Amino acid sequence: MTDCPTNGYAMNALDVAGISFSYGERQALQDVAFSAAAGRFTALLGPNGAGKSTLIALLTRLYDLQRGEIRVAGHSLRSEPREALRRLGVVFQQSTLDLDLTVEQNLRYHAALHGMPRRAANQRIELELERQQLGERRKSKVRELNGGHRRRVEIARALLHEPSLLLLDEASAGLDPASRQALNEHVRALCDDGMSVLWTTHLLDEVGPSDDLIILNRGRLVARGRADELSAEDGSLQQTFARLTRNPVHA
Repeated sequence: MTDCPTNGYAMNALDVAGISFSYGERQALQDVAFSAAAGRFTALLGPNGAGKSTLIALLTRLYDLQRGEIRVAGHSLRSEPREALRRLGVVFQQSTLDLDLTVEQNLRYHAALHGMPRRAANQRIELELERQQLGERRKSKVRELNGGHRRRVEIARALLHEPSLLLLDEASAGLDPASRQALNEHVRALCDDGMSVLWTTHLLDEVGPSDDLIILNRGRLVARGRADELSAEDGSLQQTFARLTRNPVHA
């Protein structure tokens, strides 16, 4: 994983430094620090209850920072929240699409919320419909789509404003195995085109050997590095994950 440069943060899509967060007396995150390199697929892996959801809530500013710093493409979420959030595209675990609107209507609504001029919105919508292979479904209501296609609509929506980082929070939840694999491969293809991705999951088969990998457990960062390098000592990622988390393996 690429380290943050000493003269600034611009080389990374995301920098998290010294994040701690508590719900009253319960510590959800403790001194978590990592970077996600630009143009890379970074997997954030952890068992249920590891603190992933709390971290995502902090990254998307659903929760205010208590301690530490988050920078998106070099912009501080604390002191430059508008600029930082403008560089972030998010696909949440729970869908937020309007099921009774068409694919295109959902995208146009999002573009309007971002204040995109109509001409620019038209160009971006056409580009993302093509990139997500949704052109033939543009007039379909979202409720008519299967789970995999709905996720692609959410990805198209998240990329409309040309963010620096695409954040997917347990994006494969509720999908069948074939749709899960197709979605994972689709997002990796976006990385091949230069997109920076942070993919959170508790499923080991969604992590590739060359991925930049971050492992959380019980609110602490317990490992970071390339997946194949982290698993070399134990012989497999499954064994490494089991050792670091002391939880049953979810493969």
